Amino acid sequence: MSRRANGEGSIYPYRNGFAAHVWITTPAGRRQRKSVYGKTRAEVHEKWLRLHEQARRGPVVPVSPRLRDFLEQWLTETVRPGLSPATASNYEMFSRLYIVPDLGDRKLEKLSVRDVQTWVNELRVRCQCCFQGKDAARTEPRCCARGQCCHEVASEWTVHQAWRVLRGALTQAMREELVFRNVAALVRVPVPRAKRSAVWSVDDARQFLESARDAGDAMYAAYVLLLVLGLRRGEVLGLAWEDVDLEQGEAYIAWQVQRVDGQLLRRRTKTPSSDAPLPLPDIALRALQRHRAEENRRRLAAGDMWGDCGLVFTTRLGDPLDPRNFHTAFKTRAGKAGVPIIPVHATRRTCASLLVALDVHPRVAMAVLRHSRISMTMEVYSQVSSQATREALRQLGGRLGGSVG
Repeated sequence: MSRRANGEGSIYPYRNGFAAHVWITTPAGRRQRKSVYGKTRAEVHEKWLRLHEQARRGPVVPVSPRLRDFLEQWLTETVRPGLSPATASNYEMFSRLYIVPDLGDRKLEKLSVRDVQTWVNELRVRCQCCFQGKDAARTEPRCCARGQCCHEVASEWTVHQAWRVLRGALTQAMREELVFRNVAALVRVPVPRAKRSAVWSVDDARQFLESARDAGDAMYAAYVLLLVLGLRRGEVLGLAWEDVDLEQGEAYIAWQVQRVDGQLLRRRTKTPSSDAPLPLPDIALRALQRHRAEENRRRLAAGDMWGDCGLVFTTRLGDPLDPRNFHTAFKTRAGKAGVPIIPVHATRRTCASLLVALDVHPRVAMAVLRHSRISMTMEVYSQVSSQATREALRQLGGRLGGSVG
């Protein structure tokens, strides 16, 4: 029978290898033994030392959960109550599609830096169409299921986001004292370089708005708010008539519409800095007045079929507008106007560029765009009055207005 070496404590032969135990204190305050196993004495000794170190630092969980079970608990108890529905849905998607298939069966305490690094490297080269069975799920397979791999690898942004979700989950596991270090945080995953998106010039914006106005586009007023006030897509679609004061010429931006898990949700904007009344320049005020009159005509024509959701921008029957449909309509209008086709979210950058081109003060631009930090806009200079904000919007509306309105 082999003898224990000095300093090895309770290491002893066990079945086809060795085992050892350490007295630990559980998170519930109970004192009990926890065992580790391995094929060689050296392997068990290393595990025994790590377990001793964990026990010295604080409470230790007797049985480590599998990563898939912990992720489910984390999403339910931490992510969904604390983050927006859209963000929580994204976390669930990255967990389900990218983390669990590779690492879900690993126990938290056994997840290593090498495991995470191997997983990240695999994500960068693996065809996700093959791995997730995308083509096989189609009624008529077009590529991978037919033996013609399309090599649909995850983008650097997708890899980075999946790694961030895993890192966030393991950070929570550390807070709950399930692990003593965050192995995902020890893996380096570079931040992807942002792609440069096209930005409209003042003439492009004017041409786009003139095209929408002349065609009687039902979303003309929404396009004006996107370009003149720099509203986000969800904020435009979440704007209600009760938040618009046409007499005072102000709009209160506090709500947004998002599609989450197949449902349209109207929820508060992300930051309190977004909850601010914005003065409406003449071009926006005239567009909203015209839109209100057109809505009244549509309401009378629809009769009992009118949805009456109270939002400014709706479907033809007064129901909330799907953000994806609005995005499609925006790109269609850009094509008809003969200007570069850009995503809806790029209009905020266009608005910011227009403000800079008009020599608008950085603090004014920050107020117009409702950034939570001046670093998101420009370097801090000084505070400005609401009158300065109104003047900046008046100038921008004048440049974009002209014959538009």
